[in-house]
Amino acid sequence: MNLQQLFRMQRELDAFIEQTQNIQQDVFKEKGLALMVELAELANETRCFKFWSTKGPSERAVIVEEYVDSIHFVLSLGILKGYTLDKWPVLEESYDLTSLFLMTQEYILTFINHPTEMQYEAVWQCYGLIAYNLGFTFEDIVTAYMAKNEKNYERQRSGY
Repeated sequence: MNLQQLFRMQRELDAFIEQTQNIQQDVFKEKGLALMVELAELANETRCFKFWSTKGPSERAVIVEEYVDSIHFVLSLGILKGYTLDKWPVLEESYDLTSLFLMTQEYILTFINHPTEMQYEAVWQCYGLIAYNLGFTFEDIVTAYMAKNEKNYERQRSGY
């Protein structure tokens, strides 16, 4: 599977949600805020910033699910603006997770306020770095995305 297939799957899920929820308005800013919240939830599961605690991070499966929650919104925001990527951003550079999450939040906010293709690509690069620093492969992400995508359809069908 390639990144274009994830864009296609997200396009279909977005259309399903819009029809199911009768969405008529532009929801770009709402999806942008949702992305920021999902990134914060991911950071929370890694516990990278919790200097006051000795408890370790959540299980890998929980962290990857939180990661792909963000990916759903990154894809969706690009679709709304007509932006796509052909390949997964492979960036192999070690970062302090706290700094990486803060930098990613900054890039997301910049994209929300100035939704250029260059800003969109910068958000993707951050997510490539996060994946690398969390030890996720593209295959890990695709598998988790597909599972969460189906869960999102079920949530819509059950009135989530």
